[in-house]
Amino acid sequence: MWSGPRNISTAMMRSWGNRADTAVIDEPFYAYYLRATGKKHPGAHEVMAAGETDWRNVVDQLTGSVPNGKKIFFQKQMTHHLLPEVDRHWLSAVTNCFLIRDPAEVITSYIKKNDVDLALEDLGFLQQAEIFDWVSQNTKQQAPVIDARDIQRNPKRMLEMLCYATGVAFDEPMLSWPPGIRDTDGVWARHWYNEVARSTSFQPYRPKTEPVPERMREIHERCRECYEKLYEYRLH
Repeated sequence: MWSGPRNISTAMMRSWGNRADTAVIDEPFYAYYLRATGKKHPGAHEVMAAGETDWRNVVDQLTGSVPNGKKIFFQKQMTHHLLPEVDRHWLSAVTNCFLIRDPAEVITSYIKKNDVDLALEDLGFLQQAEIFDWVSQNTKQQAPVIDARDIQRNPKRMLEMLCYATGVAFDEPMLSWPPGIRDTDGVWARHWYNEVARSTSFQPYRPKTEPVPERMREIHERCRECYEKLYEYRLH
């Protein structure tokens, strides 16, 4: 599942991870991304020390056997971690889904956590559109797109639609989960997962009223173009 940052991607990982038939992995390209870009993220050295920094080895893991003998392998992916030099052909070996969120909500959430030299490419919208186009043009997949707002408004219905679109049966345990940090969470969980660690289900949607800072107006406009492109394909 391809998402940008500050979406409900970790809650979605909780949802799928609560299935008995599913293994999950948390942002497997993150260590490689940090090594390649030198981005100053919270706990960057710890992430690189704990993770795989060769993207080829990551791809081998993602396209190999499903861990722990499970049937389904849910891969929580950040779109901006898939740098241009990573060969895209492995995408044909997996079922790709896209999780989108209104860019105004993403930006106002992101800058509360990490506002150091925020650039367009840090938000993942351009990369999400590029990955969507690649999958559409190079595979036979009609990749499902889901909007975070729709999931928060009607989790059961949207998860049922997502499961149907990916060819698996809906499972009621996807709707709630125990609180806390998981062994499958990345080492960065303590920096980013405070809210989801307290959660036990998808939180109801509440409209955000914070304005996007004027200094980020152009970034917001570019992100919105990409968001609206994928929004047309969303399950609803």
